[in-house]
Amino acid sequence: MTARSTPSVQPAASGKAGTIAGRPVSRVGFGAMQLEHLHGDREAAIALLRRVVELGINHVDTAQFYGNGFANGVISDAFRPEDGVVVVSKVGADPNPGGTIPLRPAQRPEQLRASVEDNLKSLGLDQIPVVNLRRLDTRPGLRAEGDQIVGLDDQLAVMTALRDEGKIGAIGLSAVTLDGLRQALPAGIVCVQNAYSLISRGDEQMLRLCLDEQIAWVPFFPLGGAFAGMPKVTDEPTVTAIAQSLGYSPAQVALAWLLHHAPNVLLIPGTANPRHLEANVAAAKITLDDFTMSALDAVQ
Repeated sequence: MTARSTPSVQPAASGKAGTIAGRPVSRVGFGAMQLEHLHGDREAAIALLRRVVELGINHVDTAQFYGNGFANGVISDAFRPEDGVVVVSKVGADPNPGGTIPLRPAQRPEQLRASVEDNLKSLGLDQIPVVNLRRLDTRPGLRAEGDQIVGLDDQLAVMTALRDEGKIGAIGLSAVTLDGLRQALPAGIVCVQNAYSLISRGDEQMLRLCLDEQIAWVPFFPLGGAFAGMPKVTDEPTVTAIAQSLGYSPAQVALAWLLHHAPNVLLIPGTANPRHLEANVAAAKITLDDFTMSALDAVQ
């Protein structure tokens, strides 16, 4: 790996609120993908989401293909209107139960529309505040083949129509290239979800563009290591040494670095464990001084 550059911005106080689609949200949100591990204990899943609200989290990321609708169903049961939770979902893939990979691409415009309708039904909403268009342009993850190779403009046309119809409030992008984001800007993109972490900063230029355009940067795999062979941030000696010196876990330091790195970063770490949930939220209160940030920035 080579050294990475960083955006020319002052580190943000990690505990302050962020924004997505003009809505104030907690900078540490919750990713619902891991809820499927509680498939056999729905009450535990609901209790975990109630704990999410108790901890002040009001940004939850989900998808119909998380647990083949299980995550959305639990979210519908757990949250109340007065909780003020901003639910962000995504389209571009469908559940593939029993397959080698539990997902299959669903990139065609009619599939995107059907996926939005499925999300609306399972979430019990009249409008989803933000829906991310999950492109298949970048790894890791699925890649498009055959009739699943669809032009971005065609996809944005249906997403914009769904927004005009009031079924979605705003449009985000996921697994997108820098050129793709530039192409999509006229559609009014409010957030970008790409794989990004302390040790995977290839999208630094895209992060800078999002900062300039007031677009939320919502990294997935914020700790790396999601697939076999991928390095983990928590294995980095500098991260573990700093964590030990500060009295936090390496994962908390890695999340805190992301929050300090740029003010438009929002996190959606997922877990099915209440203790891990609390530890993730606590990362927003960690202060990293200039010396520590410099040491972490130098990780290669």
